[in-house]
Amino acid sequence: MTAAWMRQLARAGALVLLSALALELAFAARIAAMRFVDPQSTSFQRSEAWRLLTQKGRIAWSQTWVDGARISPNLERAVIASEDAGFIEHGGVDWDAVESAWEKNQRAEQRSVRAPRPGRAAPKVVGGSTITQQLAKNLLLSGERTLARKGQEFVLAQLLEALLSKQRILEIYLNSVEWGEGVFGAQAAAQHYYRIDASRLGVEQAARLAVMLPAPKRFEKRPGSAYVVARAATIAARMGAVELP
Repeated sequence: MTAAWMRQLARAGALVLLSALALELAFAARIAAMRFVDPQSTSFQRSEAWRLLTQKGRIAWSQTWVDGARISPNLERAVIASEDAGFIEHGGVDWDAVESAWEKNQRAEQRSVRAPRPGRAAPKVVGGSTITQQLAKNLLLSGERTLARKGQEFVLAQLLEALLSKQRILEIYLNSVEWGEGVFGAQAAAQHYYRIDASRLGVEQAARLAVMLPAPKRFEKRPGSAYVVARAATIAARMGAVELP
């Protein structure tokens, strides 16, 4: 390789590094602004709006931002108990949960290889995402599943924890997370399912909403199913031990 090629390669590498740094700085600036300004929409919400428009020709949407003080502590406790029990302690990524998820995925993959069945679905991939990681993904990233995107999610989770308080992270998450097709945020969910404000959600109601978070479009069809009721009872039993930020 000639010296000219080496110089061009070095320039290209430097340009890539500068572009990556500029992107991270842009992300950091947007997150820092969220200390004072409520985000108007998330990346996931915009993609959902486009999907609804292109597939159904209309956008049926429900979302009303409310301050954290107007969200029931029952819902805050239920979501933490269900989605991220270590929310108060970790710094954005729960590495123990990541390791556990990795081990479960490896075992599932090994079972699939040892005993393949015709027509059998691929093993379910178990995640280890914290509330902060979920917010990072929904707020700023695309829905693609790649190692690069997962790495970016880790970086953004660290930025969120460094630049925002735990209270603010939880407030933004609860105001933007999906609770059904076109239903986003605690206020919209409380009104959609119970016809009450988010501040008035009781323990059982909050627990049922927390159950729905991993698959809101599926659970929306049967919010009173036996699974939802049983899982909500488990979450309700854990809520008393949850410490709020």
